[in-house]
Amino acid sequence: MIVDPAARAVIEGRHADPFSYLGRHEENGRAVVRAFVPDAKTLHAVGDNGEAVELPCIDEAGLFAGPVPGSLKQYRLRAEYDAGPYEFEDAYRFLPVLSDFDIYLLSEGTHLRAYEKLGAHPLEHHGVEGTAFVVLAPNAQRVSVVGEFNQWDGRRHQMRVRGNGFWEIFVPGVGQGTKYKFEIVSRDGALQPLKSDPYAFSAEVRPATASIVHDVKTLTPSRLERLNANDRASPISIYEVHLGSWRRNGSQDGPWLTYRELAEQLPAYVADLGFTHIEFLPISEHPFDGSWGYQPTGLYAPTSRFGSPEDFAELVAACHRAGLAVIVDWVPGHFPDDPHGLAKFDGTALYEHADPRQGRHLDWGTLIYNYGRTEVANFLLANSLFWSDRYGIDGLRVDAVASMLYLDYSRPSGGWVPNRHGGRENLEAIEFLRRFNSELYGHFPHAASMAEESTAWPMVSRPVDMGGLGFGYKWNMGWMNDTLRYISKDPIHRRHHHGDINFGLHYAFSENFILPLSHDEVVHGKGSIFGRMPGDRWQRFANLRAYYGFMFGHPGKKLMFMGCEFGQEREWNHDRALDWDLLGDPAHQGVQNVMRDLNRLYASTPALHALDCEAEGFEWLVGDDVNNCVFVWLRKGSEKQERCIVAVNFTPEVRRDYKFRVPSAGTWREALNTDAGIYGGSNVGNGGEVRAVAKGDHAELTLTLPPLGALFLVPTDH
Repeated sequence: MIVDPAARAVIEGRHADPFSYLGRHEENGRAVVRAFVPDAKTLHAVGDNGEAVELPCIDEAGLFAGPVPGSLKQYRLRAEYDAGPYEFEDAYRFLPVLSDFDIYLLSEGTHLRAYEKLGAHPLEHHGVEGTAFVVLAPNAQRVSVVGEFNQWDGRRHQMRVRGNGFWEIFVPGVGQGTKYKFEIVSRDGALQPLKSDPYAFSAEVRPATASIVHDVKTLTPSRLERLNANDRASPISIYEVHLGSWRRNGSQDGPWLTYRELAEQLPAYVADLGFTHIEFLPISEHPFDGSWGYQPTGLYAPTSRFGSPEDFAELVAACHRAGLAVIVDWVPGHFPDDPHGLAKFDGTALYEHADPRQGRHLDWGTLIYNYGRTEVANFLLANSLFWSDRYGIDGLRVDAVASMLYLDYSRPSGGWVPNRHGGRENLEAIEFLRRFNSELYGHFPHAASMAEESTAWPMVSRPVDMGGLGFGYKWNMGWMNDTLRYISKDPIHRRHHHGDINFGLHYAFSENFILPLSHDEVVHGKGSIFGRMPGDRWQRFANLRAYYGFMFGHPGKKLMFMGCEFGQEREWNHDRALDWDLLGDPAHQGVQNVMRDLNRLYASTPALHALDCEAEGFEWLVGDDVNNCVFVWLRKGSEKQERCIVAVNFTPEVRRDYKFRVPSAGTWREALNTDAGIYGGSNVGNGGEVRAVAKGDHAELTLTLPPLGALFLVPTDH
């Protein structure tokens, strides 16, 4: 056994700079090659001309070293094993793959295409095919890449460190589909659990956790032809989907549909119903099905549950071919503490805060990113651009923004750390969100960012240069809570909750709002949206149709979780497909029909969408009829002739000869009536059209309001 400290460090897997010892070196006027090849009986360095030079074994652990001719600059290694000879490239003869400029940008936190450098990248390096592995671990004593190619032995491919803790190695012969992880020895010499690659582009299906080499440079991102799809003046109606439980193969409890099977079915269904956008619950790799993707361990990897990155790219392309913009839920607010993930990545709190008062979510048992750390912010910012760059994603819905903004979010008194000014605002997270939005819109001007933000934080959807957070849209959680509370009341009691309906109009234009009926409203004992409807069976369906009519007539973009569009009766279960057999019931088919027609009316009627986020697009006509529970308002487009009256009767009583003022005389066509027979209603209406009559300085319209119904009227001659 040798006593050379460098040799012992290599053998024991604790050398911080193995490239300084292994490989070919000029020493004392001669060339020397050293290689660590455990289990080899003999080892030779073989030149391009076939010349072979034996390297003597200097330690029985598998360390070989010896002089070679000066002409032997390019060489391979030939090892003799019990099973026979094996010839391979020496990873330690290759120069670095990261340039000095890469190191500079990565250390500065401005390498917004960091995913082109970090992670695993198949490439040709000095004429040899292989894979470059790069990972951040600034507090590690040693980092190795391990996998099937080296028997998961961390001694065989110990990496070189560059710059501020970026470890790299080019491993010849490793290619697409290879499973790998990183083996890390912390600064204090402790061996860490094997870590998945934070920048991995593919991963094993749970419960396995290895990363998989995948070349995403070969992907051709699909692009939506409608460049204005996300504009404030455009119709935006979003169908929110959990891919694992929309449909399943064979039965409700059958296998998942693959990305490609979903591509054949999902876009056509969503487009037929008139939705303009489709939103996927997080598709980044995650270990636990029950998190629905909201606790990701692989932000750069589409989950392998449903197929490969190419398969996911095909699903996005199929949506684009169907005219649908694609939004993906993005989770930069927290991550799980699974041992193979980001937690204590290099033996220290690298991605998270070390202080649990800052670094751990009490509600979810997850860890919080340290947004003030340059490399962490770079990791997340690059990821936000990655999905549009590589897959053509049209927008990101950012999860749990409120939890990012407040240092005391869901924390007891004394259980949080104030900012440098003594306040509760998370200044680093605020800066991160502003930079995220600036970079996203700067690189992809037609994309959109959408904030799930549940507090009164000001200017969430206002530009950064105006002091806002820079999001394109904000979910209107207040509207959702108020209106669901109202609609769940028996109609006889609704007069006492009138404010739940019209309160939202006091702040409806303070942000660019999306009205969400999301997955969060159909889980955890809340039941389904249909399940909130009071009354007998007929009234429950009528209530639901009227509520949807109210939603589509209300200012704000729309979002609806899967199953709500046909009146799913039970609470959503991520382990089962939706109850598609309900569509055999005419009442449920009627809900789906009204949803289709509402979407089409919303998209084809500028008055219902062009000024969704502008106060000029809304005018109350009847907002104070408490006793009758009737609401009537006028929606306006940019042009004078773009008008639509929306009237909703939230009682089961027919309101005949219901009169109210309108801006001018003229004929109004009944464009949609949620009480129509084709929807399962009672067919109470106005015979197709009505005429507003001049009354001095104003005009008056008289309607028959159907029971638990919503009417949409558009002008025909004015």
